Amino acid sequence: MAGHEHQHHFSLCFCDVMRLLWSLVMPCIYLSLLLTLVLLLLPLGLRLWLQSRRKSRQPPGAGPLVAFFHPYCNAGGGGERVLWCSLRALMNRYPNMSFVVYTGDKGVTGEQILEGARQRFNITLPRPVSFIFLQHRVLVEASSYPHFTLLGQSLGSMFLGWEALTSCVPDLYVDSMGYAFTLPLFRYLGGCKVASYVHYPTVSTDMLSVVRERNPRFNNADFISRNPLLSALKVVYYCCFALLYGLAGSCSDVIMVNSTWTLGHILALWRSPSHTSIVYPPCDVRAFLDAPLEEDDDVDEGWEELGQELSNEGGGGDRKCHSIVSVGQFRPEKDHQLQIRAFRKLLDRKGEGPGGRESLRLVLIGGCRNQEDEERVLMLRGLCEELGVSDCVDFKLNVSFEELKRELVNASIGLHTMWNEHFGIGVVECMAAGTVVLAHKSGGPKLDIVVPYEGKQTGFLADGEDSYAAAMETILALLPFMSMRKRSLDKIITAINLSLIYMGSWI
Repeated sequence: MAGHEHQHHFSLCFCDVMRLLWSLVMPCIYLSLLLTLVLLLLPLGLRLWLQSRRKSRQPPGAGPLVAFFHPYCNAGGGGERVLWCSLRALMNRYPNMSFVVYTGDKGVTGEQILEGARQRFNITLPRPVSFIFLQHRVLVEASSYPHFTLLGQSLGSMFLGWEALTSCVPDLYVDSMGYAFTLPLFRYLGGCKVASYVHYPTVSTDMLSVVRERNPRFNNADFISRNPLLSALKVVYYCCFALLYGLAGSCSDVIMVNSTWTLGHILALWRSPSHTSIVYPPCDVRAFLDAPLEEDDDVDEGWEELGQELSNEGGGGDRKCHSIVSVGQFRPEKDHQLQIRAFRKLLDRKGEGPGGRESLRLVLIGGCRNQEDEERVLMLRGLCEELGVSDCVDFKLNVSFEELKRELVNASIGLHTMWNEHFGIGVVECMAAGTVVLAHKSGGPKLDIVVPYEGKQTGFLADGEDSYAAAMETILALLPFMSMRKRSLDKIITAINLSLIYMGSWI
């Protein structure tokens, strides 16, 4: 009898427990269904709302609206040249289209931005373009995210992209600065066709190798490279970020990359080979090719040995002064410190005699986007003082196109030091101006620009302070005898001239 009562009591307890669990589970099921419904209806509602805004914007018979997302359109770098050349080409090809640029530049007007493009790049648009000034560009600035910078900037770009999308809903959206995480917003919420021009992948296998090898570079802090645990965690972080980056980028209907180097990384990350093509950046080489060029004898065979002999004999002193010109924005990855340190070693090699220190100048030409870049210039000036070369180094900031052209035409060496530069517009401009190019042995310069043409050398490559100094010394010794410009640009100019035609036909 007692056992029966115990069993009955256990059954009652079990039923009570089941009723309790059921009372807890059912609200969770209802809540899950409600959240699922909201998550389905909210994007659909946003999409319908945004499309209604696009329809209300378009007057009857109006042509398609093309919008470029370029928060730093007034910066004056190679990416901005791509933007203005793209707009000019599309305006000429499609007269019925309207164009908008989303920019985060403040304190300037649209007229001032266009005038800056004319002065810096010698580019004038045939028709007006509208500007939408975004108020929260700080969300994509690296200085806003001391840690997890890539993730912070990417999430920030989504908020900035939302501001752009709600300000104006285009028919075609073009990300021309590499903010891939804005692509899903415009495609799935805005209902737009989307295209992207990738200058530099946000994350790459090269970055992963830097972290794995615990190599300190501009994107790998010293305290991380010294710690194996932190390096391992950063590799995991990069791998997860690369997965998200690939998913976002694969939303693009058309993918354009600026070089062979960038193509390899984007194919590995975005996995859309049928939508991806190389479109070399537009380089205004015609403005440089009209510069006079002396006809000299070619000395490709045995240039290293000849250069060494001439250096030992004091060769290369045919000119009173040789300028070594660097063109590039004052960003950390451009590695201006390497240029200054290599120049100091060159001065040490040349000494104080004829053709030595007094005959050499390093000219650093570049744009400053913000206060951070201006502080970097001050730091570089301090480095020149520290190394005792400030009297031989000139800084020229935000120069006009005419001044840039004048400096390059008068230069002896065009210097470039960025590791894994995606393409290198400045390198091409130096070649067109008749300077002898010395670029980093990596990325676009190695794969696309400073490559043999018809079996002959078109420039020089280096990868460290000593090799840069030695190469500059060799070039200075060879200058009276070499003429590389005549044969170095034919293949590149052909590809560049076709690039914008391809861009227009894709769009």
